[in-house]
Amino acid sequence: MSRSQQLHRPGPPSGPPADDSGCPILHVDMDAFYASAELISRPELRGTPVIIGGGSRGVVLSATYEARAYGVHSAMPMTRARRLCPQATVVAPTHGLYSSVSAGVMAIFRSITPLVEPLSLDEAFLDVSGARRRLGRPAEIGALIRDRVADEQGITCSVGVASSKFVAKLASTRAKPDGMIVVPADQVVAFLHPLPVGALWGVGEKTEKELTRLGLHTVGDIAHTPATTLVRALGQASGSHLHALSWGRDVRRVVPAEPDRSIGAEETFARDVDDPAVVLREVLRLSERTAGRLRASGVSGRTVSLKVRFADFTTITRAKTLREPTDVAAEIYSTARGLFEALGLDRARIRLVGVRVEGLDDAETAPRQLLLGERVRGRRDAEQAADRAAARFGAGAVRPATLVPGEDRRPPEPETRQNVHR
Repeated sequence: MSRSQQLHRPGPPSGPPADDSGCPILHVDMDAFYASAELISRPELRGTPVIIGGGSRGVVLSATYEARAYGVHSAMPMTRARRLCPQATVVAPTHGLYSSVSAGVMAIFRSITPLVEPLSLDEAFLDVSGARRRLGRPAEIGALIRDRVADEQGITCSVGVASSKFVAKLASTRAKPDGMIVVPADQVVAFLHPLPVGALWGVGEKTEKELTRLGLHTVGDIAHTPATTLVRALGQASGSHLHALSWGRDVRRVVPAEPDRSIGAEETFARDVDDPAVVLREVLRLSERTAGRLRASGVSGRTVSLKVRFADFTTITRAKTLREPTDVAAEIYSTARGLFEALGLDRARIRLVGVRVEGLDDAETAPRQLLLGERVRGRRDAEQAADRAAARFGAGAVRPATLVPGEDRRPPEPETRQNVHR
């Protein structure tokens, strides 16, 4: 389906073409990313208030713009979100979906330029200086990216085009939803100065109150305040930083992202849990989720860590380094289970549990030991087949019997096997 055929909210009008000759930096931000990803398979919910989240103690992961109109926003407690927008459809997060859609989006970015700096799953900076000869002006590249994200991933994004990272990010925010704004290099000051002081990076609630106390309400107010005054009030680092930004001075370059150092997942129980069997079932679920993310990213890791948070919010972490890297859920679960059992918890009330794999490396080049009696097709092959089934039939199409809804089996015992060292 082409972009013009898609049903989405119209963004701000682009207006006449602006001078983008001095604007090599793009900031691309997905619109209501997690909600938009869920609506790919639920097109009937487009145009309606939708909240992504769940559980009585959970928080809002994302919300459509229709729900945001009622005051719902990310990180808000679900109980409050339901009160603000009782007519909203609440959708539980689909773990694994967001990483998959994000990977597709980032692949589009990297087909444009190798200079891509992701900030999260749903936004990134791009330096398109080297792509101009091949793809055209920065604004044309921004339009191309918006079209490809919509056509290939089924979601929309907003783009800011500017001479610096700071201004490009502000522009993409003002372009939402599904729009693009170009800030010509010679119009940066005119763009910035009417904005409220809270628009500047580094201005949190405390700093904003201090600036308001000084009578500074707009970015222009800060720009026309002597830097020495700002330094006396806010300190050397903050004062100098804000004064430079108020004049659009941001010399940071787009830095391509380093590989992830760890991948994991965690879950807060709806009620504090003191049954080890229930905890271990969740550890198994998180191990499956973590392994899926590792394989989707093409990496494996050697260190498995377990995180446990108790009812009083005391948190402990235990880790074990394996002899060889893994992206297999059974191996991750076996290690995490061993770490949990070694804690010797006796009916302790647990609020949260998490599983994480660290020490990541490329899965295809990572060395693997020979295993005595290992089958030609082992657990990794089976889990890769499950990945393919999930991609075709949806998340959870294949899962351990212990995790099938309605089942009340004890979590599986970890497998044992002998290693033959080379």
